[in-house]
Amino acid sequence: MHATSTVQAANSPVATPAPPTSDSKTFARAFADIKAGFKARELWGHLGWQDIKQRYRRSVIGPFWITISQAVIALGLGLLYSQLFNTPIQVFLPYLSTGFILWGFISGCLAEGMETFIANEGLIKQLPAPLSVYMLRTVWRQSLLLAHNMIVYVAVLAIFFTSLDNQYSLGSKDGLCAAGLYCHPGLSWTVLLAIPGFLLLALNAGWVTLLLGIISTRFRDIPQVINSLIQLLFYATPIVWPVDQLLAGGARANASWALPIIQLNPLYHFMQVVRAPLIGQSFTPGNWIVVGGITIVGWALALVAMRNYRARVSYWV
Repeated sequence: MHATSTVQAANSPVATPAPPTSDSKTFARAFADIKAGFKARELWGHLGWQDIKQRYRRSVIGPFWITISQAVIALGLGLLYSQLFNTPIQVFLPYLSTGFILWGFISGCLAEGMETFIANEGLIKQLPAPLSVYMLRTVWRQSLLLAHNMIVYVAVLAIFFTSLDNQYSLGSKDGLCAAGLYCHPGLSWTVLLAIPGFLLLALNAGWVTLLLGIISTRFRDIPQVINSLIQLLFYATPIVWPVDQLLAGGARANASWALPIIQLNPLYHFMQVVRAPLIGQSFTPGNWIVVGGITIVGWALALVAMRNYRARVSYWV
């Protein structure tokens, strides 16, 4: 009987255990990383502030050098380009200064976002923190720089408020609205729309930092390529030149064929949802729709990258 049972046991199929499944490549883990990153706000908040302090350590006025340099650049180029474009300084300088302030945030998130994980190599290898902490550190640092530069906007607004609180035009020689010119409504309660506009801008800076940071960590040539494109994007985006020049009554209305090309530039729409409310310019719902669509698509791509490559970043840095 004992031998028979042994033979039967030997001939019976043996149940092999199922191979272990890994949940490291799941959207749940990607969402959990981002959620944990936001909860660690004391960590990335302190790191971002320390970055600013470290940059201006031992200087007398500290981070306010950012404000001074921004004011000097805006004033110098404002005086120059207002003459080149034949635009009155009282409406062009607010346009230029806000453009420079926002561009500083955008270009900073692009340039430093690509280096986010590379620059934090030591912390990634030694500190058991969510990967999104380093993204939040970068966006928070750029937000602090933007806050310092907004002092320039407040000063410019206080000086030229009377020129912006009513209808005005960047296409006229005196800044006043006239028949046949493209006019802006002027400052009103819509200035509050700059707050959700900036929140959308910061939200997009988050996915850009995550996505480009992961790609650049794996392929170290990407930062060189994008850095060369940032300068091109600066000139292709209406920052130092007003779109009004191409509209009705503008000095370059004969080049209105370029308007559809400008509309294809996503940075133009990001500038509009923040800058237009700040200086009382007109904007369209299309600007918000484009920004909202880019936000959804961008975060979808960033989450896919986080899902597939989040665990490999520590080996790539």
